[in-house]
Amino acid sequence: MVLVALAAGGLFLYQHYASDAGSGRNAIARAANIPLPEAQAWRSVVNYDVLDARLDRLMAEREMTGLAIAVVEDGKLAFIRGYGVTSQETGEPVTQHTVFRWASLSKGVAGTLAAKLAAEGKLNLDRSVASYGSSLRLPGGAEQVATLSDVLSHRLGLWKNAYDGKLEGGGDPIAIRHELAGLTLICPPGSCHSYQNIAYDTAGEIIGKVTHHSYAEAVETQLFQPLGMTGASIGLGDLTCARSWARPYRNGYPVKLTDAYYKVPAAAGVNSNIVDMARWMQAQMGEDPSVLPPKVLKAIHDPLVGTLRPYGSTALGRALHDPAYGLGWRSFTYAGHRLVGHSGAVAGYRSTMMFDPETRTGIAMLWNSESSKPFRAQLELFDLYYGLPFQNWMEIDALPDQPVTPMRVAANGTSQRAAP
Repeated sequence: MVLVALAAGGLFLYQHYASDAGSGRNAIARAANIPLPEAQAWRSVVNYDVLDARLDRLMAEREMTGLAIAVVEDGKLAFIRGYGVTSQETGEPVTQHTVFRWASLSKGVAGTLAAKLAAEGKLNLDRSVASYGSSLRLPGGAEQVATLSDVLSHRLGLWKNAYDGKLEGGGDPIAIRHELAGLTLICPPGSCHSYQNIAYDTAGEIIGKVTHHSYAEAVETQLFQPLGMTGASIGLGDLTCARSWARPYRNGYPVKLTDAYYKVPAAAGVNSNIVDMARWMQAQMGEDPSVLPPKVLKAIHDPLVGTLRPYGSTALGRALHDPAYGLGWRSFTYAGHRLVGHSGAVAGYRSTMMFDPETRTGIAMLWNSESSKPFRAQLELFDLYYGLPFQNWMEIDALPDQPVTPMRVAANGTSQRAAP
């Protein structure tokens, strides 16, 4: 049965596939112009009716304004939808074409491009940042020792988010990178993890030097265009020029849009709609090896340094074990499965992506508010996929009945038919 429905997020097509007896109905929602897998060739594990209902309930929360989500299951785009509005003033609905900010999810773009260029012999991740003529200055001349790999994995030895306040106050990133020399290192470069933005953008500077293009041009020609990410861009102007773009909100009130973190594009400069973010996630899963071969994906996803819990002591933070960082990408263990991803946060916007590289299943979300609850929706998706008991990770009411899935996925990535 095929139904066409006009939802708050725009026009979507729902295809309902028959499942095994006792397994319930699996719904796949998509924007009408996005291809879905054939029913005979593939059956979803996730009950998307349950996920959709949970997200509808999430959007009733006061702190939510708009949200776009994409789920890739077994490497295939299985669910994509917009919820809420781009602007409370206009009431324009979020659709698959609405552009949001990625914020720090942009770091994975820099890590990916650097590793791709390294695989092509155009740069060396283990060369010192000083040898590239970058603007980064570290205490005691440590830029002569710190490598590009150290930059991309936050192993420079600076204290966390060094001088972000100066950037937010209007400072020039190059000047601020020089000022970092006046700080005191908390550890030698390469020996500990401490998250950075201004220093991280050194990667964009180096990429620009070796490609002889601006960082934005290099990303566009080497990643976005080959991957078909036609709505992805870098920079404030490209966000606000989009036909549909999400305005920033905090607790239901508008937030002033600023360009501070666009000045460090390798750290936080990317914009896109959810369709392009889904394409990016599929590429990270290995679905486009002509652009991102396995060697590159291994280089960026493999953990290089252990980290503190990025979600702190929350239930989500405690559930994600073995937190580590590669080249612009985080990794965790959840319920015996290895997950890779990143999140982002700037004023009025949040973003997240998390996927299981073994099963090529993951979730990507963009939203124009500062609510933390969508981050927790990631585990609700993986619980549905792995066949785990329902947990109210988002801490919202209207709990569904325990969803029963036709397949359960073992920790080794193999799919097993669940008993009816």
